[in-house]
Amino acid sequence: MAGRIRDEDIAAIRERARIDVIVGEYVALRNAGGGSLKGLCPFHDEKSPSFHVTPARGFFHCFGCSEGGDVISFVQKIDQLSFTEAIERLADKVGLQLRYEETGSGTAPRQNREQRTRLVEAHRVAAEYYAEQLAGSSEAMVGRQFLDERGFDQAAAERFGVGYAPQGGDVLRKHLRQKGFSDHELITAGLVAQGRNAPYDRFRGRLVWPIHDLMGDVVGFGARRLYDDDRIEAKYLNTPETPIYKKSHVLYGVDLAKKDIARTSQAVVVEGYTDVMACHLAGVTTAVATCGTAFGEDHARILRRLLRDQDEYRGQVIFTFDGDAAGQKAALRAFEGDQRFVGQTYVAIDPDGLDPCERRQTSGDLGVRELVARHRPLFEFAIRTMIEEYDLDNAEGRARALDKAIPLIARIRDRAVRDQYAVRLSGWIGPPLGHSENWERDVVARVRAAAGVPDRRAAGGRGRAAA
Repeated sequence: MAGRIRDEDIAAIRERARIDVIVGEYVALRNAGGGSLKGLCPFHDEKSPSFHVTPARGFFHCFGCSEGGDVISFVQKIDQLSFTEAIERLADKVGLQLRYEETGSGTAPRQNREQRTRLVEAHRVAAEYYAEQLAGSSEAMVGRQFLDERGFDQAAAERFGVGYAPQGGDVLRKHLRQKGFSDHELITAGLVAQGRNAPYDRFRGRLVWPIHDLMGDVVGFGARRLYDDDRIEAKYLNTPETPIYKKSHVLYGVDLAKKDIARTSQAVVVEGYTDVMACHLAGVTTAVATCGTAFGEDHARILRRLLRDQDEYRGQVIFTFDGDAAGQKAALRAFEGDQRFVGQTYVAIDPDGLDPCERRQTSGDLGVRELVARHRPLFEFAIRTMIEEYDLDNAEGRARALDKAIPLIARIRDRAVRDQYAVRLSGWIGPPLGHSENWERDVVARVRAAAGVPDRRAAGGRGRAAA
């Protein structure tokens, strides 16, 4: 367990980190009189400033949305960080060396932080090097063409930090060794791999995207295959698990999207790096993507944190998929997860099976925005996709669709939502010939029975279930 930061160091952070300077990095402040500064609140949309900062007291307060606190809580809220993360971020800004209370792990907290600092710095230098290669080297022409064919110019590449990894076996390694990093550090970081005879660059001859954590630090890379003779056949190669990179704990683009996710209470989850780029450039600035793994519970926790719904579930999470097969698989898997989260989850499927990057190429920025706007509830998508596999024009097909869908709806834990979808299922499938009078009630009763819930309404003959 990591040691606790000493109280005197926390107090020193509050004293040294001037709230007007820190807030001023995010908000344009102007004199409001009486020793106060004001600006437009970063936590909600407003046209006239109601966000006030009082440097003498070290506090901020918004009279519009009631957010308030000290410099630490501001950094927590604005960058969606934990208390410890905010302290460490501020310590780096003011140049304070934090001390940790000793625990059973002895000096482990300090050592872990020092290791993280070194690995993050190695990634920062690597990202700069890759970006320089993409912008200026003749070898990187193939990478620039790849981006250009997908509608991304140099400004877009710079905005997202896209780079190019040279084909040479240890070009990056030599560059980082000159910067003072050891082979052990580079292998631990996942930037270099240990070969049979010597270490070599993990990413070679590929287009690379830096992956940032919530604090904005580069912790890994995603690399796209460019050459047919690439010895690694996988289209995308990602950083392996390292002390600072856990693929289930990161979302590509989260550093760019987190503020707008918190502000708009909406997140859009896409499938790839270029999809994130296309969405942001099209004005969908809440787009993120997983990094070489399926969306899971840890990713959901990140989004809940950004949506500020730890205790109550609010906002929208919209998934885009390349086609119905992938969408159905992801949707059905969601029934096994946190269904309160699923209840606020939506799916956006392009009618032509295009991903956001392809849609932007064919229909421009408006096409991407329209794709996201056409979302529908994930529950509905999963059920409709399932029953559409059957021929609903004949009795046998309707019976099989019903048998398949009822157990799925029965797994919805919210009774009111479950009953609503049972009613809708009865309408989607349609009643069998001569059984239309009590059809809706019968379907609701079957769903309740499958869920193990007594159907008092059906047993008592009190009429239809509420839609």
